[in-house]
Amino acid sequence: MKSLGYLNKYLLKYKWLLFWGVVFIIIANVFAAIMPKVVDDAVDLVRNKLISAKDSDNPSEIFDSLWKDALWLGGLYILYSLLKGLFTFLKRQTVIIMSRHIEYDLKNEIYDHYQRLSLSFYKRNKTGDIMNRISEDVSKVRMYLGPGIMYTIDLVVLFLIIVPYMLMKNVELTIYVLSPLPILTLIIYYVSNQINKKSEHVQRKQSALSTFVQEAFSGIRVIKAYNREKYRIDSFDEEAIDYKSASVSLAKTNSFFMPVIMILIGLSTILTIYIGGLKVIAGELDYGDIAQFVIYINMLTWPFASVGWITSIIQRAAASQERINEFLKQQPEIVSTKNANPFTNGNIVFDNVSFVYPDSGIRALKNVSFTIEKNKVTAFTGKIGSGKSTVANLIGRLYDTTEGAININEQNIKQTHLTDLRNHIGYVPQEVFLFSDTIENNIAFGLTDEKNISQEDIIKAAQIADVHNNIIQFKDGYKTILGERGITLSGGQKQRVSIARAVLRKAPILIFDDCLSAVDTETEEKIMRNLNEVMKERTSVIISHRISSIMDADKIIVLDEGRIIQEGTHQELINQDGLYKELYEKQLLEEKLV
Repeated sequence: MKSLGYLNKYLLKYKWLLFWGVVFIIIANVFAAIMPKVVDDAVDLVRNKLISAKDSDNPSEIFDSLWKDALWLGGLYILYSLLKGLFTFLKRQTVIIMSRHIEYDLKNEIYDHYQRLSLSFYKRNKTGDIMNRISEDVSKVRMYLGPGIMYTIDLVVLFLIIVPYMLMKNVELTIYVLSPLPILTLIIYYVSNQINKKSEHVQRKQSALSTFVQEAFSGIRVIKAYNREKYRIDSFDEEAIDYKSASVSLAKTNSFFMPVIMILIGLSTILTIYIGGLKVIAGELDYGDIAQFVIYINMLTWPFASVGWITSIIQRAAASQERINEFLKQQPEIVSTKNANPFTNGNIVFDNVSFVYPDSGIRALKNVSFTIEKNKVTAFTGKIGSGKSTVANLIGRLYDTTEGAININEQNIKQTHLTDLRNHIGYVPQEVFLFSDTIENNIAFGLTDEKNISQEDIIKAAQIADVHNNIIQFKDGYKTILGERGITLSGGQKQRVSIARAVLRKAPILIFDDCLSAVDTETEEKIMRNLNEVMKERTSVIISHRISSIMDADKIIVLDEGRIIQEGTHQELINQDGLYKELYEKQLLEEKLV
């Protein structure tokens, strides 16, 4: 229950729903407890009337009186039933509704926390596991907040109302009837620990299965291209068997509860009839009391029978909340300082910067120093793994430097408000990601106020990225809904939509990370001509392994194994021997061969 203590703040938030839920539970159980008394009166009435009729000279008069009294008691029983039903409905409309509100709030809290966590969090954890905690785990927690709390309170209230009344009727019979309950308590105590352990195991297997399925659907193109459907199906079977085995083991433990509880409740009923019958013979109780006791036992049957189910719900919720708390306790590694300054545009200066990726331990940059001048174009090139994309990640503070400092306008970016910094950057990542939304919404994604953006601005951005003509060829044009990850578009089209997104943002800093790798040379030249106009009066960074994309830059920096080996303009670099000239000549030769 310790992990579930995290939810107390939500119970406090919705305390009035919980309060009225408890009130309605009490009222519903009061009417439920009164109903057997009506049966008691009815049984005694019928028995007494029949005895009186047997000894009477005018039995018809007694039977007429019996009918009137029976109708009155029947009507009273129906009235109590209706009132009980009404307040049962109201208790569900408060407690269950409260659980849905908390489910909504908890999912929002988890999602909001996910958004604030640093990029390294997503490197360390699998997507399926992250998704499972906000879906499956939250659903199990809701079961505790709704049925778990409601039936627990229902059981306690019913017990507190009925048992004292039973004790007033006959203490000895009540003790015999309730004697199986301590045994029930010991069984629950023992089995609940097993349920908790097995619930955690099931949740881990569920996360593994979700991750497997998510990866399979995301990589379906590769699976089909390599004809590996059979292999993936077999692998899925193995994962599913592991999950099934864990679930079956948990189900077997849960199934142990119900038969034992029903046997114990049945034993209580037998004891009621047998011992109660002896006391009727002895004249200590009447027939109506026995009927009343049997009804009370049956009324307690479901609450006590549900103890196992409720225990299972609480244990599974505790296991799920523990997993949720594990992620909620993680704090973002990249945060704004306490008194962060607003962003001010200026030169971007890398001062002896070194960076080691925390997850892989790869040293991507080694004591590099350079200046990206304001309102000029600075390009980075080099071999794969030379550290080009790392520069872009560090400027946007997706990671923080391991050593050294990055300054913008002579201010360390760690002292700049993180949200403000990123709001002033238009970024086209190397791995383009488009959402399952319309093309126009994907282009406008980078804007904080999408409502005030005009269709003309979106079209202009698409024209600059040379994707407008492709878009208007779709049946629904800019209203076309893209498939997952933008699968509706080709690789080049996705890159150009991503460029349009960055252009539309009109940020003072533009970063293009190898964003033209999937387009042909002619399209690349057209886009670069358009971007040259956009990049005027903006601080621009172009990262590319294609010399044709960067040859017009004001300054080109060549990286190799995390170090700067060359720096200058295109003309200066091709006039000296080195990696840049080698790359340029090799690409020039490839174009001639094509």
